[in-house]
Amino acid sequence: MPRYEYRCRTCGDTFELSRPMAESSAPAACPSGHDDTVKLLSTVAVAGSASAPAPAPGAGGGGGGCCGGGCCG
Repeated sequence: MPRYEYRCRTCGDTFELSRPMAESSAPAACPSGHDDTVKLLSTVAVAGSASAPAPAPGAGGGGGGCCGGGCCG
């Protein structure tokens, strides 16, 4: 279940809630009981390979400047 970060406008505390995506924009009360909260934008960590090999020059894969070279003449 995704975690969303909120900030209380009354006391300034920042807190997280786990809730379904369908409820991501539903109001959230802070742990101190205040109702004036705002959902914060969170950064997302993406895991993947450390590096992907670049295509060799002239090995297919496009070039030519627009949309892989198919539309430039």
